[in-house]
Amino acid sequence: MSTKIHLAVDGRGRPLSILLTPGQAGDNPQLLALLDAIRVNEPGPGRPRKRPEVLIADKGYAHDSTRRALRQRGIRHVIPERSDQVARRAAKGSHGGRPPAFDKVIYKKRNVVERCFNRLKQWRDLATRYAKRASLYRAGLVLIAAVIWLP
Repeated sequence: MSTKIHLAVDGRGRPLSILLTPGQAGDNPQLLALLDAIRVNEPGPGRPRKRPEVLIADKGYAHDSTRRALRQRGIRHVIPERSDQVARRAAKGSHGGRPPAFDKVIYKKRNVVERCFNRLKQWRDLATRYAKRASLYRAGLVLIAAVIWLP
């Protein structure tokens, strides 16, 4: 009955990849698929970039397996720790390990994603969800994203 939009944007708020899931699906399992869909062609020869310089995400992505996968891919990330993770680490005492690195200055730039969602929702077709099929809805999203990319 509902659809959730997963979105990766660049530093200027332009969509890089879009993924749709059912509304009850969690955010965390979609992160790696969202990152795999990113391909940025640089001018000149060579392969497209697939790895961001830094990934800024909210607490919905703060899972140990996600952090481990990002480290294996060599992706620097700024994700705040959830309160239950802090409590679990504190309960283990000195065996709980160090908290993950967190840069508050970089994390303040996460609002770029929210601003991109606001730009997408300015389109009536997307905001009111006239398209009932997910494929048509995604097509509208991609079209709007292309318009956002135009100078």
